[in-house]
Amino acid sequence: MRLPSTSSRLSSLERPARTLVIGASGGIGSAVTQLLASNGFETVHALSRSGAGTGLAGVRAGRIDLENEASIAAAAEQLIEGAPLRFILVATGLLHDSTLQPEKTYRALDPEHLLRSFRINAIGPALAGKHMLPLLPKTGKSVFAVLSARVGSIEDNRLGGWYGYRASKAALNQLVRTFAIELGRQRPDAVCVALHPGTVNTALSHPFQAGSENRTVFSPMASAEKVLAVVDGLTSAQSGRLFGWDGQAIPF
Repeated sequence: MRLPSTSSRLSSLERPARTLVIGASGGIGSAVTQLLASNGFETVHALSRSGAGTGLAGVRAGRIDLENEASIAAAAEQLIEGAPLRFILVATGLLHDSTLQPEKTYRALDPEHLLRSFRINAIGPALAGKHMLPLLPKTGKSVFAVLSARVGSIEDNRLGGWYGYRASKAALNQLVRTFAIELGRQRPDAVCVALHPGTVNTALSHPFQAGSENRTVFSPMASAEKVLAVVDGLTSAQSGRLFGWDGQAIPF
């Protein structure tokens, strides 16, 4: 797929329009929010667990907790009024933290760690879809996108390991595929996709970049530019798939 110029980010979406970033305090989410704020959208809704503001004109910050469905429902309720909501990005994910590390072997599998990976990487975005997809307009291009990962591809799994992260992202990809089928019946112009943003210099990937010598490590802003360029070039015919930062389809 030929990527549009980054000078025309999301030019394929009709104006007036609003956009929504869930996970706007993270590296990629923050960068996407900044780019959207400079592209003529009526409002950019920037939601995060902290609810921290950005100081950017046209950006409205708010709170959301993807581990709490009531929080997601409340956030959706606040988004009903206004110009059409034509772009939603769920830019959240968990690979590791102080208590959870990617498993190198099946001997390291822990049920609580697996549950936490699925709650954040699959169940949270699924509930975001449940409450946010009905807000997309009935006609005209609109996009619901989630940040997934190449390592969630079953066909592309050559190295093994990272059980919880791989499995939860694979589940996310299946959810996106299933969302897309139902969404296509209700909103035929809508696009529902999973996106692999590349290896990005964020807290999520930083401890593992030593093994990325043969891969480009993007800044959050560079990755955000590429992700938006991919989205800009997609049509409803490509809904329900996983795309890389370069616009190439990745097998499930």
